[in-house]
Amino acid sequence: MIEAVVGAQSLLVGSAAGRMALHDRHGVNLLAVSRQGKRLVQRLRDIVLCPGDVIVLQGPLSTLPERLRDLGCLPLAERTLRLGNRGSSFLPLLILGGAMLLTALGLVPVAIAFFAAAALIVLTGGLPAREVYRSIDWPILIMIGALIPVSDAIRTTGGTELIAHFLSSTAAILPPWGAVALILVAAMAVTPFLNNAATVLVMAPIATVFATQLGYRPEAFLMAVAVGAGSDFLTPIGHQCNTLVMGPGGYRFSDYARLGAPLSLIVVLVGVPLIIATWPLR
Repeated sequence: MIEAVVGAQSLLVGSAAGRMALHDRHGVNLLAVSRQGKRLVQRLRDIVLCPGDVIVLQGPLSTLPERLRDLGCLPLAERTLRLGNRGSSFLPLLILGGAMLLTALGLVPVAIAFFAAAALIVLTGGLPAREVYRSIDWPILIMIGALIPVSDAIRTTGGTELIAHFLSSTAAILPPWGAVALILVAAMAVTPFLNNAATVLVMAPIATVFATQLGYRPEAFLMAVAVGAGSDFLTPIGHQCNTLVMGPGGYRFSDYARLGAPLSLIVVLVGVPLIIATWPLR
């Protein structure tokens, strides 16, 4: 494999990768394209090459220089690329599986188990410490930490009872399953504004008081909060996973609602009966 720059007079300029038939005509394969200052979101075969693009070609080493001259491309200096550590590729999976097993058996608390798993992955060389710090989403952590006292303030100042009273008065005319659906939909509606973890911090006390005022057990309502808070499919900001894939996928804000709206409806229609069946209201 070799990296090369597409020249101004190159045969590749103005042609899409999928229509050039490089393998059949020149005996090389196009593996990647990079364009300075732009994010390429098309499929590789649909990218129309421009002068200055950096491409990665694969082919026989003996013929690559000649092929580059024919195509009008300039080779770049050779460099070593680290694509992964095959020796320890399964070790992080084993560590993660062990943490999940210990948590499922109730032997170790969730926070301790997964923090220890992350530390072991770093200590065993599965992930460099620099990558760990780079991957931490500090704004999310700060926001969640800042919303913990907000949640406590809502509870101690009577805001929880006020909101719960409003919801319970609305749910007084609803059947039991309607009350659970109301909490589930409320959690879904709050999640885009507070993030999923913060939504649980705010909505959990409200759901508990709500259930008590209606004379129901709180377990089903708390699970409705958990499901609703983790089911934000309408926006790219309600869950960190949505935000992380927005850039690489080239998605727009409206793309999430196109698939998220029917998916949210399915969660409500399927989740409410399953929650009530698993956690009886009385």
